[in-house]
Amino acid sequence: MKSEGNKPATERTAKSNIALSVAAALFGVQSDSNRQADFAQRSPWPFIIGGIVAIVLFVAVLLAITFSVTAAP
Repeated sequence: MKSEGNKPATERTAKSNIALSVAAALFGVQSDSNRQADFAQRSPWPFIIGGIVAIVLFVAVLLAITFSVTAAP
């Protein structure tokens, strides 16, 4: 029987694996073995949602930098 104490660590590991996989895919540096492991997952939705969140954050950072650089003194 699994203990409840192990569940958050497993969930955190899964979330960090998804985040690392999305980041590697966005930069184009993901290894073939990691990509194949990602495609072997049951559902693509965590990767799709992670990708959308990453793109929104990227655009938000670019907008913040642009507004801070072009702000009138």
